[in-house]
Amino acid sequence: MSKTLTSHSFNSWNISETDFPKLGSPSEQLEFLLNYAILAPSGHNTQPWLFRIAHETIELYADRTRALPVTDPQDRELTMSCGAALFNLRLAIRHFGYTDAVKTFPNPDDPDLLAHVWLGNPREETEEEYLLFATIARRHTNRLQFQNWEIPETLLSIMRKSAVEEGAWLEIIEGEDLRNAVTQLIAEGDRIQMANPHFRRELAAWIHSNRSVTHDGMPAYAQTVNQLLDFCTPIPAHVTRTFDLGRGQAAKDWELAVGSPILAVLGTNEDTPASWFTAGQALERVLLLGQAVGVSASFLNQPIQVAQLRPKLRTLLNKGGYSQVLLRLGFGPEVKPTPRRAVSEVLLAD
Repeated sequence: MSKTLTSHSFNSWNISETDFPKLGSPSEQLEFLLNYAILAPSGHNTQPWLFRIAHETIELYADRTRALPVTDPQDRELTMSCGAALFNLRLAIRHFGYTDAVKTFPNPDDPDLLAHVWLGNPREETEEEYLLFATIARRHTNRLQFQNWEIPETLLSIMRKSAVEEGAWLEIIEGEDLRNAVTQLIAEGDRIQMANPHFRRELAAWIHSNRSVTHDGMPAYAQTVNQLLDFCTPIPAHVTRTFDLGRGQAAKDWELAVGSPILAVLGTNEDTPASWFTAGQALERVLLLGQAVGVSASFLNQPIQVAQLRPKLRTLLNKGGYSQVLLRLGFGPEVKPTPRRAVSEVLLAD
């Protein structure tokens, strides 16, 4: 019987901390900890990371074979995805009793090598770290409508503070006029992107049937396609690739944005690969903080992905620095995770 998305592809989400090899070598322990790193979010669920364990150190690489050259021509979001994976790894190291020792961009001659990570001195995790670690396997991007429930200001304050501690900032989009203006940018971004046949082909290449054996990409259910209609998944993928559906996508995302209790922008003071890597770590911390109390998130990054719209968003926010992610936050129904490649699939031979 062939493997399906309902079995093997979800094994990565079922990792048990009781399997941690306490008496194993540092290399064995580090390999186990990668099970948490690979649960990070990534654009189109491309999972653009690779790891190598050498000399009791994890080397984290950007896997540019999984780049999105149309959506993400500078590999900005790709680098952020790797940053999110690094944050999960750091959190797991702390949970199992060590300091997370990290050196980012250790080799200027190798831009794909993003970090060296190893086990530092013994330490006890904080209460927040314990809470966030327990949330890693529960965090799933939620593209469904959110409830019209208010998100506590206390949580938003903690999110803002946490983003700053990771080297980024989080700006809540407040006021009806500003929210409307940002929502209009989201819809405009949809129309611009979907009018581009290269963008449509790239998007369609990562949309899969729920029955697909692939361990990456976006299954139909993640795109809110009803399971009963899943047999038609190749048809929407073909339509996406072939026709300009910008008006319909804009209307759909407009509805999502308007119905979201919170829209927020995560950004950095600089716009460099190092800043993108930092932003990814801050993003994952914010996402885990929300998920710890039941707040889901998804991304409406069109105003940042479309080059001519990004400066407009910056002007609307009236804030220095560079927007990296546009989030919608709210309380939504439980959703299934997307598939993940196993550690063995992303681990390079020494």
